[in-house]
Amino acid sequence: MRLLKGFACLTTLLSSISSQSLVAGQAAPPSQWPLHDNGLNDVVQWDHYSFKINGKRLFVFSGEIHYWRIPVPEVWEDLLQKIKASGFTAFAFYGHWGYHSANNQTLDFTSGAHDFTKLFEIAKKVGLYVIVRPGPYVNAEANAGGFPLWLTTGAYGKLRDDDPRYEAAWKPYFSEFSRLTSKHLVTNGGNVIVYQIENEYGEQWQDREKKIPYEPAARYMAALEDTARENGIDVPLIHNDPNMNTKSWSHDYAPNATGNVDVAGVDSYPSCWSCNLDECTGTNGEYVAYKVINYYDYFTEFSPTQPSFFPEFQGGSYNPWSGPEGGCPSDIGTDFANLFYRNLVSQRVTAISLYMMFGGTNWGALACPVVATSYDYSSPISETRLIGHKYHETKNLALFTRVAEDLTVTDRVSNSTSYTTNSAVIASELRNPNTNGAFYVTIHSYSPSATKESFKLNVRTSIGNLTIPQHGGSIVLNGHQSKIIVTDFKIGKNILTYSTAEVLTYAIVDGTPVVVLWAGEGESAEFHIKGAKAVKYPGRQQGANYSQLKTADGVTINVSSVKDQSVFTFDNGVKVVVADKPTAYLFWAPNLSNDPFAPVDQSVLVQGPYLVRGVKQSDSTVHLDGDIGNATNIEIFVSKKVKSVTWNGKKLSLKKSPHGSIIAHHAGFNGAIQLPSLDSWKVQDSLPERKPEYNDSGIAWVNADHQTTPNPTKPDTLPVLYVDDYDIHNSFHLFRGYFEGSATGVKLSLQGGLAFGWSAWLNGNFIGSYLGNSTVGSGNLTLSFTNGTVHSNGTNVSTNVLLITQDNTGHDLRAGAVDPRGILGAQLQGEATFTKWKIAGTAGRDGGKLDPVRGTLNEGGLVAERLGWHLPDFDDSKWSTSSPSTGFSGAGIQFYRTVVPLNIKDGLDVSLAFVLNAVGSKKIRAQLFVNGYQYGKFNPYVGNERRFPVPPGVLNYNGDNTIGLAVWAQSDEGAKIDIKLETQYAVESSWNSKFDSEYLRPGWTRERLAYA
Repeated sequence: MRLLKGFACLTTLLSSISSQSLVAGQAAPPSQWPLHDNGLNDVVQWDHYSFKINGKRLFVFSGEIHYWRIPVPEVWEDLLQKIKASGFTAFAFYGHWGYHSANNQTLDFTSGAHDFTKLFEIAKKVGLYVIVRPGPYVNAEANAGGFPLWLTTGAYGKLRDDDPRYEAAWKPYFSEFSRLTSKHLVTNGGNVIVYQIENEYGEQWQDREKKIPYEPAARYMAALEDTARENGIDVPLIHNDPNMNTKSWSHDYAPNATGNVDVAGVDSYPSCWSCNLDECTGTNGEYVAYKVINYYDYFTEFSPTQPSFFPEFQGGSYNPWSGPEGGCPSDIGTDFANLFYRNLVSQRVTAISLYMMFGGTNWGALACPVVATSYDYSSPISETRLIGHKYHETKNLALFTRVAEDLTVTDRVSNSTSYTTNSAVIASELRNPNTNGAFYVTIHSYSPSATKESFKLNVRTSIGNLTIPQHGGSIVLNGHQSKIIVTDFKIGKNILTYSTAEVLTYAIVDGTPVVVLWAGEGESAEFHIKGAKAVKYPGRQQGANYSQLKTADGVTINVSSVKDQSVFTFDNGVKVVVADKPTAYLFWAPNLSNDPFAPVDQSVLVQGPYLVRGVKQSDSTVHLDGDIGNATNIEIFVSKKVKSVTWNGKKLSLKKSPHGSIIAHHAGFNGAIQLPSLDSWKVQDSLPERKPEYNDSGIAWVNADHQTTPNPTKPDTLPVLYVDDYDIHNSFHLFRGYFEGSATGVKLSLQGGLAFGWSAWLNGNFIGSYLGNSTVGSGNLTLSFTNGTVHSNGTNVSTNVLLITQDNTGHDLRAGAVDPRGILGAQLQGEATFTKWKIAGTAGRDGGKLDPVRGTLNEGGLVAERLGWHLPDFDDSKWSTSSPSTGFSGAGIQFYRTVVPLNIKDGLDVSLAFVLNAVGSKKIRAQLFVNGYQYGKFNPYVGNERRFPVPPGVLNYNGDNTIGLAVWAQSDEGAKIDIKLETQYAVESSWNSKFDSEYLRPGWTRERLAYA
């Protein structure tokens, strides 16, 4: 009865559809959707359906990385190879104005990783299109949202509008970034396809309902667009609205409005951009796990003649200071990737960029206060560069969208439970109006549901209206899951009439298609090959219980229980691989070309390895490059002409399978990585400034004597003690306040961002600390001088010195970027007032002169940093011997230093991390330095991160490594920290992590001695 009822529903549904149009819900038939270009060229075009590059439609599946979060250009190639291997056609990246501009006179696009144009060269080599997002503001949970910190004083007017002071500041950076990028546009033979203007800037309207523009924002956007064009950017300009409420910068929504871009998109983070769900309720409303959002109506209103485009869609979430160790919960894991990305397909989205695809680490002072040191983002590629189930789940969809050409031109016919025989499951029908190929995207009717639902699907095909599967079994949604069921799917010159298993990918081998289908382990699968008359099934691994039915239209195969993989070869040459999920996860489709479209007649299908990075062919030999950990069989579906195969340059021993593939065995990599122990340390006091006799007359110190500030937040007391007003910005600051008289205490108000902290000493005696709070960015205390000796007038020594050490966790985002850092108020109690203040910060103050390679955001004002104790080649031979695990008593800061050798074997990709644990008191802060790079802020009192991955290139895999650890005890309990180096993963790889990276690790110079 269920089957008959399904046919009845289908008849009713098709009758309803035929009485309307195949483009129900759209404003015009397909032939009337205009094809746009930017008026400069037609290399990149777009319409209601999708982008076109050089006349060919592209499903944009992209993922974000940040070059400034992984400051090793050689590692960029590893990441882009992994993105390409996952089926993506593009990647995106933010620029970072602050990373390139140490001061308002300097731009650096050449030192080390500051040369971002190397990304374009790698993209061309690997075969990925590029989405460039230069700013000037990028947010990105970066310090001040990517603004240079010299911009945060308030002296540049209101930021992110047409204030001429702000425009004069951003124009040099934006002009040069655009000029450098212009050489790599697709219009110039490169791979950059679009260029973003500003970021999440939904400020177009003073009154959106009445469409009254906010003119300063409009003029600002127009100025950015003009500047991009003037500097050679002739690809489409795009924008990403921060949510679906602002509706800014779309020609469709507001024709001819000032500041509109060519193609407008939207950001969405349906499961919250933070592990702390409370941060998102103001935008997203009440949080319901796995609840999908209606975007279809939004795009219909906002940008109907443009592609439905997400310059940012959730790839994960950042971890705030108080978040769980290792990242967010599982609701943004594998199931999230399966459900939400397919849901986008169901709503006709053809351009998606995941934020993030690889998050990386907030090394140095890149982080803003909202996020801890790690920026893993629970991304498909982890902070350690490891790929796991979330990566594979994303790959399985991206590989499909890369070969599903019909998906780039579809109309959403309907969205209804009438398609299924189970009302708990709803389906959206997308149909290509030109080919009649269709895609039925199925999901729980109530998307948060995690029930296991079985159903049959009513579909319309070229061989008739069917309810599938026809010959036994059912389609299953098992938990938080969605499936895309295809009909009349083109596979070269052949047609897959339907499949109840999802299509993973296909390749054309010797002129005929090899198609890979996948389903859950133990589920059934049924498919029909149009035009076939017979099938061969020679048996494969565990075998399969299957049946076949020959009809006038072709052959149907029904597999009752999918396990491992089974291969069916048809008389018309079509080969179909039916794989379970674990097997499909390790299927790859490397391409012989560097064309981002990855033409199917140049693809090779490979199953088994941990990662396949690329393929080349010479004569009758195929050369595969990739990664292997454990021992594995490698199966290759390739031309019969191929007689030999190499893996990472080594020839494999081969055998032919009964179905024509090549099979080899690889022993894998089982060798242990030998790592040095971290048990031989030198130590030095790193807080000499607390002592009254300390001499602060050197160039490291600036007189803090300003009586006014351009900052809109005015101080509680004078002089102004905002560090940015004195060209001091990063990480760690010191204040020395002088007074005479019989003061009894001091009332202090400091601001340094979420999780920041401070400590104070009077005449060398510790008097107290503010330990920090993950939700509060300022800390106020009144400290008694009972524990300190006060020198009163009439004694031999009458001058008193108050030392305050502050950990600045970075500037806030958006308008909060100008919120001051430093002392808001300092008031003595008793008969005394401060007579003088001095401040110390980063050596050279702007931070860019002494170390342009690591850059302006790497160091703070700790004496160890100023004098370069954290750098290679510094001479610590006169230091005492001790270790962080031995620790010290009392409040203070000690700097530990060791040099350890590494010798990683060639041909391996090894990921290493430092692990820190507080022993005893958690009232401590620590900074980890690796070869001069600040690669971890350990704050166990506030946060939970204790594992700090460090990439090759920062770590020297072929020689000595200088490790520094600054340990700050914020109480008299002192501090002890255990620290060790551990392996995150090790694989045999064609990408060699042992490369020449000495240029990234400049050593100590004598110039540092001036900053004592």
